Amino acid sequence: MIPAMPASAAAARARQAPSSSSASPASAVSSASAASSALLTFGRVAAMGTVTALILIAGVWASWGTAQHVLLTKGREQGTIEVTRCGGGTCSGPYTPVSAGSQARERVVVEDSVAVAEGRTYSVVLKPGGDGAVRSGPAGILYAWVPLGGALLLASVIVAGGLRRTRAAWGMAAAGLALLTAAFFAV
Repeated sequence: MIPAMPASAAAARARQAPSSSSASPASAVSSASAASSALLTFGRVAAMGTVTALILIAGVWASWGTAQHVLLTKGREQGTIEVTRCGGGTCSGPYTPVSAGSQARERVVVEDSVAVAEGRTYSVVLKPGGDGAVRSGPAGILYAWVPLGGALLLASVIVAGGLRRTRAAWGMAAAGLALLTAAFFAV
């Protein structure tokens, strides 16, 4: 016993301890409240976790359409394109092959974006079965993963607010921002 605590305080604490044989109605209400609170917390975590997973899957899915051509170049035609004309959301120009087995083409099409300017030459990988091309090299890889960077930034807000995991959210936001910044400077 602490010297400053009177003996009657220790006895009062012993009386306040609930006995297992007599449960009061107030304790039944508090246990039901705790159960519903736990259920709501589980529901919030499950819902926000699902939304976060869907956002990240959508980011990977949107990126993979272009990134697969840039990352998995084995067996694909590689070369350069000199952009001669831009309009309607695309740029086109003659294709000069670099890889073995690739053939020169008079016209291939690359997506018109801030990364492509008329009169410049870019290294590209041709998409199979058509005249479409995507940028290759470090700039092409980073540019292909831009949708994932945006998804990381969006998901970080949900992780911080909905899941209340601020460290994970800061990590996701930093990764997304780093990816977008690197793509901006590489392109």
